[in-house]
Amino acid sequence: MEIKEFQKIIRETYFEKDSKRGKAETFRWFVEEVGELAKAMKHESKDELAEEFSDVCAWLFSLANLYDIDMESAVSKYSKGCPKCKKSPCQCEE
Repeated sequence: MEIKEFQKIIRETYFEKDSKRGKAETFRWFVEEVGELAKAMKHESKDELAEEFSDVCAWLFSLANLYDIDMESAVSKYSKGCPKCKKSPCQCEE
């Protein structure tokens, strides 16, 4: 699935509910999902991790839709590797 297609599906599925919930509350849901991902990382179950990564992505894209951000354009920042050092793999100092 392409990034644009995923964002469109999330918009069609959740935009009305997300709009009613508002940006701040949608962000709180996103943060909750990040917390669930953190818990799943302790168990290291691939299935559980995949589910939580997918939920985090869905909520992130929901937020992007609320802010009218085209995620395909946004992630293009990394299309040539590290946006700071311009290398892949990254050569930046930690």
